[in-house]
Amino acid sequence: MMPIVSINPATEEELARFEEESPAALELKLDRARSAFDAWRRTSFTTRAAHLTALAGELRANHADYARLATLEMGKPIAEAESEVLKCALAADFFAEHGERFLRAVDTPSNAAHSFVQWQPLGVILAVMPWNFPFWQALRAAIPAVMAGNVTLLKHASNVPQCALAIERAFDRAGLPQGVFQTLMISSAPVERLILDSRVSAVTLTGSEAAGAKVAASAGSVLKKCVLELGGSDPFIVLKDADVDLAAEIACRARNQNNGQSCIAAKRFIVVEEVADEFERRFCARVGALRVGDPSDRSTEVGPLARRDLVDSLHDQLRRSLAQGARTLVGGHELDGPGYYFEPTVASAPAPDTVVMQEETFGPLAALIRVRDEASAIRVANQSQFGLGAAVFTSAHRGEQLAAQIEAGLVFINGLVASDPRLPFGGVKRSGYGRELSEFGIREFMNLQTVWVGPAS
Repeated sequence: MMPIVSINPATEEELARFEEESPAALELKLDRARSAFDAWRRTSFTTRAAHLTALAGELRANHADYARLATLEMGKPIAEAESEVLKCALAADFFAEHGERFLRAVDTPSNAAHSFVQWQPLGVILAVMPWNFPFWQALRAAIPAVMAGNVTLLKHASNVPQCALAIERAFDRAGLPQGVFQTLMISSAPVERLILDSRVSAVTLTGSEAAGAKVAASAGSVLKKCVLELGGSDPFIVLKDADVDLAAEIACRARNQNNGQSCIAAKRFIVVEEVADEFERRFCARVGALRVGDPSDRSTEVGPLARRDLVDSLHDQLRRSLAQGARTLVGGHELDGPGYYFEPTVASAPAPDTVVMQEETFGPLAALIRVRDEASAIRVANQSQFGLGAAVFTSAHRGEQLAAQIEAGLVFINGLVASDPRLPFGGVKRSGYGRELSEFGIREFMNLQTVWVGPAS
């Protein structure tokens, strides 16, 4: 078995290494999870809520320490890392407060003397999570699952092992019973075997299309529920009645937050001709002024990419786009020195089938395309295999009307696409299926049971 190695992407220095867990160790954790579920499912909502409130307190009290791990392991600017951990605390408080209401039994009149529907937890949920939001994406899956009476096994990305272990410690410090949440220190190789194991009831994955297809195939072969949050190439539409300065300001953040490494980052900037010159000028000026550097420095706005291969992939996508007639408006180069840095970049795209318009670009590379009118903008926005998020800048009333025409799980009008514990999160097409967060997300890994009581009246 290969060791699991943590590398600082800002310096390329090794931080730590861990031995992968043996098959025997995995067996023990699976047994422990199943045993924990048998007890945890019978606890009251009040008990579960108290543990989540304690978890929120732990995350807030030690958010600086947790954030530092994210910055060290995947290069997230420190201020963004701190915000990520605090957002996890907000989610814990939200589901502690509302979880019981979301899962309340509902009387449903029928020909019975009494009939109702109620929610039952499924069991052990395997969460296969990515590195780009190492705390938020793991906890946004685990928190509602735990509140609902399920237990969680976390298989985190191999480049953030210290974050994975820190999440387990946070649950332990919140006083949750042993086995309710466990981190698995494993590579991707054992994941299929875990999905097929009868002790695992369902699986949730946030990751690439390829990983999602493999997980879905494995889960489908044994008829297990899965939720998939996969890639995105989110359109950012600017119409002629938009506040162009506001659009340019938010566009810069929407593309470059988290060093551009986000499924819901805006990637395709679709601008009508009437305002294209002004938007391009303002957008490029903001992108060109971003401060790139050490992610532990609070003045840094863009840090390194998480791995060397991500830099190589981004450079290749830009190169192939330039060969198709794209032009670099800002940036376009890998930065010299240690670390996996890529300059924040804007490239003009000559057509919707340009590489940077069709492939997901996971880093600070924006594709800007001009269109004739509103109808063209919607058509180009939907000309993608992805359907996660979308942003539209126009009048509020017109934006609400246009949302129904956009093929995406989330549409934000005059704002930055973001996840929120109060709102369902997920996509369509090759961006996956199922939902996380909100009352809809907490019900994904539940059995909706119908109860009919006779004799019929």
